[in-house]
Amino acid sequence: MKSENSKRISRREFIETSALAIGGLTLVPAHAVTGLEHVAPSDKLNVAGIGIGGMGSGDLEDVAKTENIVALCDVDWSSQVENVFKLYPKAQRYKDYRVMLDREKDIDAVIVATPDHTHAVISMEAIRRGKHVYTEKPLTHTVYEARMLTEAARKHNVATQMGNQGQAGDGPRRLQEMIHDGAIGAIEEVHVWTDRPNRGLSDTYWPQGVKRPEDMPPVPETLDWDLFTGPAPLRPYHPSYHPFRWRGWLDYGTGALGDIGCHSFDSIFRILKLKYPISIQGTSTLVNGDSFPLGSMVTYDFPARGDMPPLRLSWYDGGLRPPRLAEIVPGVEMGAGGVLYVGTKGVILGDRLLPQSLDDTYKRPEPYLKSSPGHRQEWILACKGGDPAGSNFDWAGPLTETVLLGNIALRPELREKMSYQSLNFDPETLSFPNMPEADQFLHYEYRSGWTL
Repeated sequence: MKSENSKRISRREFIETSALAIGGLTLVPAHAVTGLEHVAPSDKLNVAGIGIGGMGSGDLEDVAKTENIVALCDVDWSSQVENVFKLYPKAQRYKDYRVMLDREKDIDAVIVATPDHTHAVISMEAIRRGKHVYTEKPLTHTVYEARMLTEAARKHNVATQMGNQGQAGDGPRRLQEMIHDGAIGAIEEVHVWTDRPNRGLSDTYWPQGVKRPEDMPPVPETLDWDLFTGPAPLRPYHPSYHPFRWRGWLDYGTGALGDIGCHSFDSIFRILKLKYPISIQGTSTLVNGDSFPLGSMVTYDFPARGDMPPLRLSWYDGGLRPPRLAEIVPGVEMGAGGVLYVGTKGVILGDRLLPQSLDDTYKRPEPYLKSSPGHRQEWILACKGGDPAGSNFDWAGPLTETVLLGNIALRPELREKMSYQSLNFDPETLSFPNMPEADQFLHYEYRSGWTL
């Protein structure tokens, strides 16, 4: 049932159709002055959350410190989601984001924190309606979707942000200052690793390297399975897919690379001025057409950029990691996940310079890169006419494309051919000139009734 507040004229409708006349002086809404569709900095945004049971709840909690939460949407009204509903008793509740956007005319901005396979269709619908959008990482499920969202956000002039929160921290800024200062010389290779989908030595976050289950348990009463499926091929419900465990399935998630890559690649891309790779190689444990492999290695090659030499970026997941270099002496822990920059004068492991003699003698530069007000706060300020957020879609789109290119290099259909050649990528034509059969994996045909 709609609240009493919804019977009033919406704030968006009011400010878009009127100005206040006081003593012959016309006061024009802020968005009319700036040319952007946003409210004045002194106003609170009306924000809707779509996908609120997991990471979305944390996003809402942060944004709610300063803004209004007016609508909430989730396909599964589980006890976890019901608890979030209770935190925002005035917010209207929905299962279908399309119904929510149709009815709630007062929404200024949306937070999209659904499974990966629905990020693009939901974000695109909001963008086309002129809403500012915050979308959790990875930005999309396919490379093509990332390109389309980037172009749409630019066309509709909305404020955007991808949820790779680490980019707002001071640590990456200090690292950038050191590397640009020449702390380890020219960098020609970087290694990135994670234990995901594993969780330590004896557990996993979600299943990978497995075939789809064959039993068909009943759909929980709280869940709209058709809406969860969205544009993906329809298959029977199973708890191996939802809640949360969707990430390892090709139809719904983007695997360990999609989960962690948009976090760990971000600072590398900023520091080393990367955008699109020219070639990708992939190898993995056994892979099937249902789920991502248990462990994989993906290598990206990037061209020279200005005075920076060509770079090779190597990714490892499932507990795989690069070999220990001579600079990493016994006793120095590489950890379950990390980043290793290899330069001509030494290496940086995390934030540590190695060999130790280099760390002992190097004088770190005085900090000069400005701190962020906070990842979600960047987006809020951008919605109100401030500077673009640090991971706006012009940045996050190409970053996501690169991450997801790695998953294409792991496709079982390309496994044999990838054993004797790299996968060359042309970002201008969005294609693989040396392996046209790989083009089909840049996107997929949506289920009937769903469009981008």
